[in-house]
Amino acid sequence: MTTTSNFPLSSDAPTEASIEAALEASLEASLETSNSPSDSASQSNEPSEPSEALATPGEADETTEVSGFSRFGLPENLINALARCGYQEPSPIQAAAIPELMLGRDLLGQAQTGTGKTAAFALPLLARIDQQERLPQVLVLAPTRELAIQVSEAFQRYAACSPGVQVLALYGGSDFRDQIQKLRRGIQVVVGTPGRVMDHMRQGTLDVSRLQALVLDEADEMLRMGFIDDVQWVLEQLPSKRQVVLFSATMPPEIRRISQKHLKDPAEITIRTRQADATRIRQRFLMVPHHQKLSALQRVLEAHGRGGVIIFARTKAVTVTVAEALEAGGTACAVLNGDIPQSLRERTIERLKDGKVEVLVATDVAARGLDVERIGLVINYDVPFDSEAYVHRIGRTGRAGREGDAVLFLSPRERRLLHGLERAVGCNIEPMDVPSDAEINQQRLDNLQSKLTELLQEPVPAPRQQEVALMAEIIQRISREAEVTPEQLALAALRLAQGDQPLLVIPQAPQSSPRGRIETRGDRGSDRGGDRGGEQRFDRRGPVQRSEGPEANMERFRVEVGWRDRIKPGHIVGAIANETGLEGRKIGRINIFDDHSTIDLPKGMPPEMLQTLRRVRVMQKELQLTRLTVG
Repeated sequence: MTTTSNFPLSSDAPTEASIEAALEASLEASLETSNSPSDSASQSNEPSEPSEALATPGEADETTEVSGFSRFGLPENLINALARCGYQEPSPIQAAAIPELMLGRDLLGQAQTGTGKTAAFALPLLARIDQQERLPQVLVLAPTRELAIQVSEAFQRYAACSPGVQVLALYGGSDFRDQIQKLRRGIQVVVGTPGRVMDHMRQGTLDVSRLQALVLDEADEMLRMGFIDDVQWVLEQLPSKRQVVLFSATMPPEIRRISQKHLKDPAEITIRTRQADATRIRQRFLMVPHHQKLSALQRVLEAHGRGGVIIFARTKAVTVTVAEALEAGGTACAVLNGDIPQSLRERTIERLKDGKVEVLVATDVAARGLDVERIGLVINYDVPFDSEAYVHRIGRTGRAGREGDAVLFLSPRERRLLHGLERAVGCNIEPMDVPSDAEINQQRLDNLQSKLTELLQEPVPAPRQQEVALMAEIIQRISREAEVTPEQLALAALRLAQGDQPLLVIPQAPQSSPRGRIETRGDRGSDRGGDRGGEQRFDRRGPVQRSEGPEANMERFRVEVGWRDRIKPGHIVGAIANETGLEGRKIGRINIFDDHSTIDLPKGMPPEMLQTLRRVRVMQKELQLTRLTVG
């Protein structure tokens, strides 16, 4: 019989939610309301601050008394490791789960990311490790490589004062033979992705005969990613007598069925999200046409991108396009998607943590398991496939009790999906405007002032003290010879540092209509059918007269859509900009005919980009882009 833990905040049994694969179905018909912050806030007045990373190593002395964790009966080596990490009071999920797991019970836990659940299962399982046994005793399955690495690192931190405990992460993309060698030397804790764990089990290199406990972390994500059959296979290979721990942010029917089949009389724990946790992330949406997303993104980063930023896109191709466009504008960024080798992924995440990378453009591969406290802004460049993905994306900011911002880009036709996302998070997502020139200029001035203030407060490094002394001597010399004030010298130095790059945005006359589409100005008679058999020519400023050919730096292409297809210039520009990342201002004249159109594009576009454009569909028809030779 299933019982429910009577610890604080854990008396509510999880509810079921159906997660659809399709975007519209998931957002409109399959929303997990039981986890919404507004619904659950009234359930909890817990004062503790739940956090996956309560402190960094070194923030507390090893002799610090960890009274909150001592009451669980954890061994002294774990208490010392927790003191070294700075952990003093358990979060609600830890207070509820640790006693049950210390008794050896199976556990079914429902908690959102960032609530401290890794420590909730890692500490009691480490407490029961036999350090003399060299075969795996604990196996943790995680849906992504990033989460597997994060969980293994957490186990290593908690086992820092237990030298006999060895932890190994198993995931694809790393050397299989190296993993085999480490397994042969003796490992007590294995954390891995289902595919790589299955590979080792089939090869006979992962011996689970002495396994005491299995943890399924982020089970709903494994369901969404198609790993449930793999998880079932692993469960069937384990010893009949073992402890099973299942954690999931939601409880769809399939996860509930697995728990009923493989968990024996489990303790059930549900941790509700506190109102403070929900409101510390400010959520806003920006209504923007597809072809204006890149320029809007650059403006949002300029005005609001303080600290680390993660931009989530739906496909690998879009991550590359966005990153290249940002780098062309001078933004230091990195890409994280399924095509990036694992070693490079790990270095990228470390650079993001260290502040060497400010902007990360990623697919949902980074939505789970990426714990970087300095992330202050998450941008959903594309609407996620389902509401749960949105919840986990925005959960990358507002970590460890900090405040964060989340911005969602929506096209007009995606507006209807907004309500579903609001239901998923339990609060309103506020509208916002594209940052104006004035906002961007003010942010640039604030950044300059902040950098100067920080520099004045920082001590001069020893290797540069001589250089600084020489600079001071130059300033004094100029001050005497030119008879200028310190303010004049400081201003000259700032101008020298700024160089030719303007500090402020120079306002320009608008080049598009308020709706963001490239339309004609003046007489639109031909658009109304007055000359439907002829042609109408456009550039980004409006209609133009007949031209013999493209400009010197442009090439002319034909696309197989025209007036008959109810095509407008904005449709063509939007499709090309969205697929290639090419800014609208770099697209030349568009000539619309009855059954086709021509468009001028910059010379030297890569062949693979042109090949992609041939398959792009506008108004339900492929462009079938072909190069024209103009005589």
